[in-house]
Amino acid sequence: MIIDLPDTTTSKVSKEIQSMREKGGVVTLGRVLTLVVLTKSGYEEEAIEAANLASREHPCRIIVLADASEQDETKLDAQIRVGGDAGASEVIVLHGYGDLANQSESLVSALLLPDAPIVAWWPHGIPAVASETSIGKIAHRRITDSANEPNPREALEHISQSYTEGDTDLAWTRLTNWRIQLAAAFDQLDDEPVTSLLVEGASDSPSTMLLAAWLHEALQVPTTVIEDPAGTGIRRVVLERQGGSIELLRPGTQEATLTQPGQPVQHISLPRRSLQDCLSEELRRLDPDEVFGEVITEGLSSLLANEQREVG
Repeated sequence: MIIDLPDTTTSKVSKEIQSMREKGGVVTLGRVLTLVVLTKSGYEEEAIEAANLASREHPCRIIVLADASEQDETKLDAQIRVGGDAGASEVIVLHGYGDLANQSESLVSALLLPDAPIVAWWPHGIPAVASETSIGKIAHRRITDSANEPNPREALEHISQSYTEGDTDLAWTRLTNWRIQLAAAFDQLDDEPVTSLLVEGASDSPSTMLLAAWLHEALQVPTTVIEDPAGTGIRRVVLERQGGSIELLRPGTQEATLTQPGQPVQHISLPRRSLQDCLSEELRRLDPDEVFGEVITEGLSSLLANEQREVG
């Protein structure tokens, strides 16, 4: 069910939801959090679809603030989606115009679930400092996506400089399966140290940089990053050791091979993660991701300094 409320107020939206609840059309019991999506007009449907699918694992209220025109007359258009149009959630889409075009806590305060955690998600457009935005200040977690920025590497450096506990980025979440496979490979190794490492991936993949930063921070060895302008996502990780190198290679987007000295080649399922999968993972935790914090602030800085030394 979709209900349109043109030229309205958040108070009227809240009353409409309450009326629907009283009629039995909306059930709020079991909602575990409020997900506030701050996006650009025209991009909201992709984010809503991912949030709806994620809500099947994490029932929530989804509030979407779509950046509208500041030049138009001040008004607020709203839309409420429930039932089959909202997964296991309630979706409230707000388009603000004029003075209401800016993303502000005042637009969502009347719609937040009482006593429930708040997660803020910017699918497009990383704010200057996420934790200092009006909505970022009230959120328990703040999710960005550097992969959707015009320059993903610059976006990562920006996140590194503005990082606050509770921040995370979906470029990091996309690495989960790579980190699991590499950690499993390490568990099978003897004590012979890694002498250097190489990470190869697409030039527009911030996940490639974050994976290299994670490994560089953990191993403290010379690190080379190869950026392929024709690639897609992460392609290859090579760990050099005197007894032979270990290589995890994904030539496509689904299957990878793990090559280790003295062992047969292993074929591993390593598909690229969907937006829904990454969002679902981030909604499972409301505490700060300490590993991401270390990688984005210390590991990335160390990796970039390592690159500058090699160039110099």
